[in-house]
This record gives sequence, structure tokens and C-alpha cells, in this order.
Amino acid sequence: MKKKDLYVLTGFLGAGKTSLLLHLLNHMPGKKIGVIQNEFGKLSIDGTLVRRDGIEMTEISRGSIFCSCLKLSFVQALAEMGKCDLDLVFVESSGLADPSNIEEILRAAEVLAGDVYRFQGVICLIDGVNFIEQLTDAETVDRQLAHCNLAVINKIDLLDEVKLREVESAVRSINPVCRLTYCKNGEIDLSVLDDTLTDFQWAACEASSNTVDNKPKTLSLECSGVIPKKELTAFLQKVLPYCYRIKGFFHLDDGWQQTDVVEKLIDYKDCEPKEISQLVFLSKIGPQVIRKIDSAWKETIQIPMQLKN
Repeated sequence: MKKKDLYVLTGFLGAGKTSLLLHLLNHMPGKKIGVIQNEFGKLSIDGTLVRRDGIEMTEISRGSIFCSCLKLSFVQALAEMGKCDLDLVFVESSGLADPSNIEEILRAAEVLAGDVYRFQGVICLIDGVNFIEQLTDAETVDRQLAHCNLAVINKIDLLDEVKLREVESAVRSINPVCRLTYCKNGEIDLSVLDDTLTDFQWAACEASSNTVDNKPKTLSLECSGVIPKKELTAFLQKVLPYCYRIKGFFHLDDGWQQTDVVEKLIDYKDCEPKEISQLVFLSKIGPQVIRKIDSAWKETIQIPMQLKN
């Protein structure tokens, strides 16, 4: 069986990894593609957006695929995907994933599946708007960038020249070697994939900082009924300081909306109807976020909801 090109997509929460993946899938007609998607939460939000006919897809949730808690599941998923007749495989890691041990994982997958992959590199998507602040907020941001072969500064349409130069300088202070390119809405120029990205290697393989002990708390919220958008927005504004990320699908007074919260930005997009409204929360403050969510909901929204681990 021919070898499959393998790319790993990283980037901190809200950088636009799923938008990048959708762009890649939409611009590779005729290619047989596999996707391994990793989400910290129990619910599959991004998987719903990516799943489509002709795509071989595996989802791994509730942690980082580079952590000991899910590393074996990731190796097994790579091995199983390696048996499929595919041209390319994309791995979209969670926003808090640290890929420092990717080479170790690929060696383990080769033991199980044989030499079925041609590793083409790690692509790290950077949120150009929030990157400087994120660097001081989470070690993961530094690790993702240090262990990438291609760094992509996303959202350049929202950056002025001074801010762009600041982001470039910060990138190069962490990884002076990786290939660097730019885009908006995750729409990279696919010609960059023609480069031998693995030539642009900076950091050596090391243990991932993702561990069972520092695994962040995730919660999901479910409710039925229609909620006014202004009420949901007020609720989200109350809880967003305590969360790395909030995303899901909600039935609002103007229809079903994909709901996405990154930093202080609350974004809504029309989406297909779902069976029930759901949000996933990735906590900055551990289990204490449960009380914050519960009290904010009671203050702003009148209908019942359920919180689940």
C-alpha cells in the first residue's frame, strides 16, 4: 500500500484550526483524505463541522492526544487509519495540546502499522490578534510554536503593520527556523505544502507538558427551548473570563446558531438545526467554573439547563 502524507495541525484555542482544516479539505478535490480530530470536551463540536461523505474520520476526545491519558488511543487511531486507502491524513489537535513528543508517537504507530506514513510536518496556526497575550497565559503556546515546521499567522486582515511585526518578532524569538506564512480565515496558500517542511525543524523531541495532573476541566451544558440571543450573550459575557474557550450550537430567537467564544469575542453563525442546544466550556479555574456557570445562567436565562462532566 502506498504511503500517506501526514500533517499535524496545532494552534492555541481560537486560532482557527478547524477553518484551516476545512479550507484544506475543500481545496483538495479527488484526494482520499483521513482526519483524526482531537477535542478536550466530551461533545464533538468541530467534528460536526468537518464530517462529510468521502472523509475517513476518527475523533478522540476528553484530553490531549499527546498526554499519557490518550497517547495510546492516538497511536491506535494512526495505525487504523494507516490501513485505509488514503492519500493524506490530517491530525487536528486540541488547542491546549503540546506536540513536543510527536516523533515518539509516530515511531510507536510505525511499530503497530508499519511504514505507512510520510510525515510532512507540524503546522502551527497563530491567532495574530491574541498571540502576544496568549504567550504569557499558557506554556502550550510556546511549545506548539517551538515544535512546528510551518507557522501560519492567521487573521492578518485584523492586524496593522506594527502589530504584525510584533507578532513576527515573538514567533522568531521562539522558533527561528520554521517556515513562516500568513493568511486570513485559515485560508493558506496551498503551494506552501509543496515545500519539504520537515527541513525546517527547530526543537528536538521531548516529553509533552500535557499530563493527567494538569488536564483542564471541561463541562457541557444542554437545554431545550428557544433563548433570546441577547440573553445568551449576557450569560456568555459573565462566564467568559473563567474559560479558555466556549463553543457549541444553540437554538436562538433568530434560528439555530453556531456559537464560538474566543477571548472576549462572541461569534454567531447560522447552522443546521440540532436535536438539542449544547455548549462546551474549557475552564481556566478548574471545577470552580461550575458555580460560575450555574449562577450566571440563573441571573440571565429563565429556562432550565443541565451541566454534565
